[in-house]
Amino acid sequence: MDPERQDAARQAAARLEVARQEAARQEAARLEAARQEAARLEAERQEAARQAAAKLEAARQQAARVEAARVEAERQEAGRQAAAQQAAARQAAAQQEAARLQAIKDAADRREALLKAIGKQLDEEAARREAAATLARQQAATSGPSASTARRGRLFGRSDSNTELVLYAEAWSRKIQLNLGIEQLREATRQPHTAPVVTVAIRSDGSVESVIFVRTSGVPAIDDAVRTIVQGQAPYQRFAPNLAREFDVIEIRRTWYFDTAIRLY
Repeated sequence: MDPERQDAARQAAARLEVARQEAARQEAARLEAARQEAARLEAERQEAARQAAAKLEAARQQAARVEAARVEAERQEAGRQAAAQQAAARQAAAQQEAARLQAIKDAADRREALLKAIGKQLDEEAARREAAATLARQQAATSGPSASTARRGRLFGRSDSNTELVLYAEAWSRKIQLNLGIEQLREATRQPHTAPVVTVAIRSDGSVESVIFVRTSGVPAIDDAVRTIVQGQAPYQRFAPNLAREFDVIEIRRTWYFDTAIRLY
């Protein structure tokens, strides 16, 4: 082969080698770019998985906190229920007392005379209360265990560890509240008065041992009507066997309110 052809062949081979090397370089670059892209996608996938796991963990912890708060709230609520009932009764009494004070304020020009009249009525009520207590003791001596020996249960609030005692008192209160005696009190309760606090002692056979005013209403007609209603509804339910084995007499103390009906708290 002549020198010119050999030189042309060498140049052609050199160009092919350069083209091959360039193609190899580009392929290597493409593979590296693909590897880097795959690595980037894997890193994004792992980060997304990490974030998802973190969100799930945060959601789990939040759910645990919510559940713990719910359980604690239920525990506190259970502990507050008995106190809430007493607080509601005190609030109602406070509202009634506020209304009474407002009525007295509105009747300021008659206040002095009213206080004197109430003082006289309180003295009379104390005498009547003592007479009623004496009569109750006499009745108890002839119809059941004496006042000194009778086994007495006392419920001066709305709650007690003895469930049967609470249920009996609630049944007694309902019978009083369903009584239509509010009509005979309509005129009397228009007078300024205090919500009376009354302790009623019930014997195991359902008869009334006594009606004692811890706090008088200040209006004799109201106090007399309360006694009449209590005595008029007798006899009350006999004690259940379990209750009768424990008590001869149950004393139930309630505050009496009068609006459209008789309400005991």
